[in-house]
Amino acid sequence: YNSVCKQKCYVGLSRPISLPRQNIVGCRIKHKWKEDCYSPMSHWTGIVLDQVAVNPSLYLIKYDGFDCVYGLEILQDERVHGLKILPSKIEIPHFLTERILGRAVEHQFEMDDGSKNGWRGLVLARAPIMPTWFFITYEKDPVLYMYQLLEDYKDGDLRILPDSAREPGEVVESLVGNQVEYVIEDGKQRKGTVIHQVQAKPSVYFIKFDDDYHIYVYDMV
Repeated sequence: YNSVCKQKCYVGLSRPISLPRQNIVGCRIKHKWKEDCYSPMSHWTGIVLDQVAVNPSLYLIKYDGFDCVYGLEILQDERVHGLKILPSKIEIPHFLTERILGRAVEHQFEMDDGSKNGWRGLVLARAPIMPTWFFITYEKDPVLYMYQLLEDYKDGDLRILPDSAREPGEVVESLVGNQVEYVIEDGKQRKGTVIHQVQAKPSVYFIKFDDDYHIYVYDMV
């Protein structure tokens, strides 16, 4: 699997600053990133996808050249330097097929040797602001990713699996806003917040852990 993600590490302290008057959702951004005093400065560009309702200082961001979605307090994080909010926003087309929403799929990725490796996953939703992109997560890696899946479908690299395992549209009580604890293999606990419920599969949620800027996807049933 050839997706590239930023290295996972601790979350830096935040500094209180005034929020911008304009809504930055949909805006392209660029900034520098310095993990700590020993790390080199790196440069990042991307687009702000959404603002998390249960934590308005937290934004979902898709960075250019990276497939996973990040959750950052972009206006407060001390590791962010020289943030520039660009004025233009992404235009949203009026129509996009919803054929693959909520479906289990097999997604083919090309390996270094030219062979293809299939990953089973679940198409969660269309990405906000970038409606030709879709949120997806995989059995092998429960991180939130986003791809232009319709292009992969047209190219034969995305296969919709039989829907026998799909959930009916029953009402499931929302856990959004709840605090959660997750015990990892070494017995340590990770704390986080449930930030989103997937409409196409209501038992599936996005979780932002306090010590990580990736967004994780879990079935809570």
